[in-house]
Amino acid sequence: MASVPTTHNNSIVSLREVPFCRRNNRDKLATKGLGPPRPNLNIKQVSTKGGKAYNRGFSPIWYERKTWLAGCNVAGALFCFPCVLFHPNDGSGADTAWTTTGVTDMHHLSEKVKKHETSKLHMDSCLKFSAFGKVNIATQLDEGYRTAVRKHNDEVSKNRHVLARLIDCVKFCGVFELALRGKDEAEGSGNTGIFRGLVDLVASLDEVFDEHLKSATVLKGTSKTVQNELLDCMLSVIRDRIVQEVKSARFVAIQADETTDVSTHTQLALVFRYVDGNHAVQERFFEFIPVLDKTSNSIASVILERLSSIFSENDKGKLIAQAYDGASVTRGEWGGVPKKVREHYTNAHYVHCYAHQLNLIMQQATSRITGVKVFFSDLDGITSFFSRSPKRTNVLDQIVARRLPRASSTRWNFNSRIVNTVYENLDDLVQCFESIRTTSSFDSTTVREASGFLRMLRDDDFQFFLQLFYQIMPHVDVLYQQLQKKDIDAGFIKGALQRFTSSLQAIRDQDPSTENQQVAKGTTRPKRSLEEEEKLRLTKEVCDAILDHAKERFSFTNHLVGATLLQGDMFEQHCHTFPAEALNTTIMAYPMLNKAKLKTELSLIYESPEFKSCCGALALYQVLLRYNLQETFSETVTLLNILITTPMTTAEGERCFSTLKRIKTFLRNAMGQEHLNALAMLSMERELVKNMPDFNERVIDHFAGFKERQAKFQYK
Repeated sequence: MASVPTTHNNSIVSLREVPFCRRNNRDKLATKGLGPPRPNLNIKQVSTKGGKAYNRGFSPIWYERKTWLAGCNVAGALFCFPCVLFHPNDGSGADTAWTTTGVTDMHHLSEKVKKHETSKLHMDSCLKFSAFGKVNIATQLDEGYRTAVRKHNDEVSKNRHVLARLIDCVKFCGVFELALRGKDEAEGSGNTGIFRGLVDLVASLDEVFDEHLKSATVLKGTSKTVQNELLDCMLSVIRDRIVQEVKSARFVAIQADETTDVSTHTQLALVFRYVDGNHAVQERFFEFIPVLDKTSNSIASVILERLSSIFSENDKGKLIAQAYDGASVTRGEWGGVPKKVREHYTNAHYVHCYAHQLNLIMQQATSRITGVKVFFSDLDGITSFFSRSPKRTNVLDQIVARRLPRASSTRWNFNSRIVNTVYENLDDLVQCFESIRTTSSFDSTTVREASGFLRMLRDDDFQFFLQLFYQIMPHVDVLYQQLQKKDIDAGFIKGALQRFTSSLQAIRDQDPSTENQQVAKGTTRPKRSLEEEEKLRLTKEVCDAILDHAKERFSFTNHLVGATLLQGDMFEQHCHTFPAEALNTTIMAYPMLNKAKLKTELSLIYESPEFKSCCGALALYQVLLRYNLQETFSETVTLLNILITTPMTTAEGERCFSTLKRIKTFLRNAMGQEHLNALAMLSMERELVKNMPDFNERVIDHFAGFKERQAKFQYK
């Protein structure tokens, strides 16, 4: 058989050089798949009627009317594609014209087409063309063949049912982060693992599955190989869905965070953030990527490698933001990563994690004031005192009936817990240390430390700082919780920060004489305790330090000034004085926006009272979509989509690593990287899996095509 190039091998010229009958089967199928060539032929014919001359030409509409019609630019004529393939040299008269010379008579084209369609030669060619590549019709009509097909399909149905039950068992383990494997998976073992236990449970409830496990000699389904292959297939199906959503989203942002796992390997968690087709904010975990080291070159290279496999050259403008772990940025390990990514994705503005910034604000604001630094060190000492001895903890449980949480220098929500606990249980803690000091069963070191903590709790200065931070910490907690949400935008962040600063300002300006300080029993005022004026000065100093750092670190960068354009509480002000400077800055950051149309849309929004109650970009975005105004306010919707897609936190990355740590601890590193990715994906994207009704069917199809299998999984 002759072989022809796959490019244009359906052209009439190509079919004349290498006839269809002389081609190999692969090229024949490719030729049929391409269909008849349909160039725009320039056929002109001058006709005379009633002594008046007029032109007739070929119209491409004929291709739509007759699916068998083919054209040739070289011959400048029309042909019958099925006849050229199967009867290139048969026929006579007009039929020969349709296969060899071509038809150019436009004046009588309609009559020639009708005559050719009624010919036996044309009908036979169309029948052969339709049947080529398919099972012979006679074979399909044969009863024996149909019986074999039914038998095959029954076997496939059974195999797919069994495989679906195995998939359900693997999904269960993945969703609830359970180890699939036990110490000994041999028959009769007492510790075969959770997966085998689930399989046995399902078999007791499913007769078909139970029969398969007892009688199967091919693909029983309980081996480690099958488990790993199913995990690979599940991962592929979920990733394909996420990639599909990412490619269909208007804008995309990435979040990345790194950590060292229990096997001392550095892992990078990659998360995509976008607005999906249902207009909901999604943060999808994509994978854990092993990184050789923590240098910016190594991290940037693995990120760019993954992004290049998802975004084409034409889609690079969709990536509009990148966010990384804030603490790592401050250490300089990530310093060059945003810049290197920006070199390839020019719209990918770097956004610092706001939750990490809050931690840095509290850390720096409190460390610069000696009294505050000592206060938090003393708090941590109380927790450490009880955590070092079960005997001490027993006294704490009996008297206070509450454990003391550990403080943290980087996670201020933990510091808030210890402040609240000590403040609310101050009397009980004093009694607890009194009991330890007077109990003879404790050693001298414990008694000495208990006496020191007792004096500290009764100290007026300590109680002053305790009450001060008892007032401050709830506002820090509220802001931290708001910053850790995924469905937030720049406008929401700005409003939350304004409320936070207003609350801190109120604490700063309060009259210390009206404070209802809690005083522990037996407290006496030391001689060198702080005077009221000094307390007032320290209160202002602490609040000013927090407010100054918040103002500095939470100030919006140029590419986020666009959030102020859509801040509902500023619409009244914008209505009188349009924010032209903010608009110009926004257009510079996002050149894909139409400045003139955006300005007109914003002016109308500012004047409309209906929009003034919107508390953030997400709320305004949902209102515009609910009333089908996305075309009317197209540029505003685009800007809103950008602001919503821009991540304000890397909380998702933190969640990814907590999942990875639990999974690797359960599995004792017995699985490869890809299988860990699959288990993590099943756990973190459980809702996505749940909302895919054909998930099992997709996994089975992927499993069937994964490699050659003896068991049958595809229907005929």
